[in-house]
Amino acid sequence: MSSRKWIIKNPISNNVVCARNERNQERILVGKGIGFKAKAGDEIDASRVEKEYFLKSKNVTGKLYALLAQTPEVYMEIADEILKRAQDALGVELDEALLLHLIDHISFAVSRMEQGLEFKNVLLLEIRNFYPREFEIARYALSLISEKTGAKLPEDEAASIAMHIVNAEFNYSDLNDSVRMTELIHKIISIVRYRYQMNFDEESVHYIRFVTHLKFFAQRLFGDTMLDGNDLDFHKLIRTQYMESYRCAETIAKMLWEDYQIAVPEEELIYLTVYIRRITTVGDED
Repeated sequence: MSSRKWIIKNPISNNVVCARNERNQERILVGKGIGFKAKAGDEIDASRVEKEYFLKSKNVTGKLYALLAQTPEVYMEIADEILKRAQDALGVELDEALLLHLIDHISFAVSRMEQGLEFKNVLLLEIRNFYPREFEIARYALSLISEKTGAKLPEDEAASIAMHIVNAEFNYSDLNDSVRMTELIHKIISIVRYRYQMNFDEESVHYIRFVTHLKFFAQRLFGDTMLDGNDLDFHKLIRTQYMESYRCAETIAKMLWEDYQIAVPEEELIYLTVYIRRITTVGDED
């Protein structure tokens, strides 16, 4: 980095500045003291730059400036590593806004812990069960936070971090959407369990496929993009062959109308029926 030329656009904190390089590209730079008494137009000693960050979204970048002005830069470093880990593990490009949410959440969680305020995530078991990959990334985040700050956060915080990752993964604009999705999956699985009076092997391929289907079903449900095909012969075949599973799907549809005032199209009911049939007949088929 020492050969680069940096001109400050605006200082953010003592150790963080927004600057432009010789190609007029805007970056966020981190380095001990590089923002101390600095002003727009000053040239930075490139050898003092320790980290360089680039965000595509100007909207996110602007919000990040405001956040970094009041948050130690270590949280930017932690959040950036978590974001990269998540993208590598999930194989998707996540919304850059996740960076903001992680910085804000983690800094607040550490502050809350230092004040002795205990946090309990009531959805811990569901999150750990429904989103195992995201939860493992969040557990890595806890070890990273401990390494960088010395704060040992509980698994409840891993569940919250996992939900931020889920939120970005499913392109929800509000964290409440991913919480609603988790609660909905829990309700649907509870209905199936109760109706069939059975427990599921949560490590089985069938269960994992069922939960995966429910994730995307919930995404379509809350995003108002539900499937609505008109293959009447196929619908009739499934209703006839899988009558009990279809009745269970109807019970779920009734719950969705009562709790969310959302009507489920027949196409979605049919696919739900197929997955219910599969999860409740493991051992009897295949």
